Amino acid sequence: MKKHTVGRRLQRRLYEALGHSYSCLFVQNSKLTQNATDMTGSDISHVLKEGELEKRSDNLLQFWKRKTCVLTTDSLNIYTDNQKKNRSKELKLQSIKKVDCVERTGKFVYFTIVTTDNKEIDFRCSGEENCWNAVITMALIDFQNRKAIQDFKTRQESENPSLGQQERCEARAP
Repeated sequence: MKKHTVGRRLQRRLYEALGHSYSCLFVQNSKLTQNATDMTGSDISHVLKEGELEKRSDNLLQFWKRKTCVLTTDSLNIYTDNQKKNRSKELKLQSIKKVDCVERTGKFVYFTIVTTDNKEIDFRCSGEENCWNAVITMALIDFQNRKAIQDFKTRQESENPSLGQQERCEARAP
């Protein structure tokens, strides 16, 4: 069995466990192509999802504020305006521990992002077509897998001297 088939099966199970349809991943976002003209070529290739989320404020009254968000392979960028000129927050995936407390109530899906320093940021999005929590979860898993592979390769390279070094040592040996 091919590796990508197993990966897709795991993705499908994760989405179903989160209460979403797997097909929501493949819906094209028309805003992505409209706003992509403002980004550089390297940024476009890394954009996973773009759209609006509501974030609960940290102040005492805790109002929900609509934010324009762009999820890339490395971070969740939160903007205060639709033109994405004023970035209010950048959550690097390396600083996110997990996506937690996913709850569907009425027309909203609520979820919490827990950071590595145990801060909680509450979000909500409308309806199933957005699937923000599932896409963020999959981006986080992908990021963690890439990091684990990179760490493994680094550790393997440090434990095993390179072929060139071995040949040099053998050439010097009597």
